[in-house]
Amino acid sequence: MNKLKKRWGIETNYQLTIIFIVFAITGSASAWLSKPFCIWLGITKEDIGIWFTPVRLILIFPIYQVLLVTIGLLFGQFKFFWAFEKKMLKRMGLGFLFKA
Repeated sequence: MNKLKKRWGIETNYQLTIIFIVFAITGSASAWLSKPFCIWLGITKEDIGIWFTPVRLILIFPIYQVLLVTIGLLFGQFKFFWAFEKKMLKRMGLGFLFKA
């Protein structure tokens, strides 16, 4: 855990625990929210068959990104998750979203 704390620039085990909780809540919430979002968009397994799961996974991605920062804010870890988000999106080639 000390390597992870050092890598992420975290001081306490309490902060690390909060970060793990935020990741857990965000993952569960984004998967749970993808179902009603698909229904709202009119995307059903019957309509697109084998493509339903990949499409749903693609929809989960932006939901996850927004929830990660939002839930991180609610748990008082906005600074960590905002930096984490920018770093992750830059590595995915989406760094242009953060250039002024």
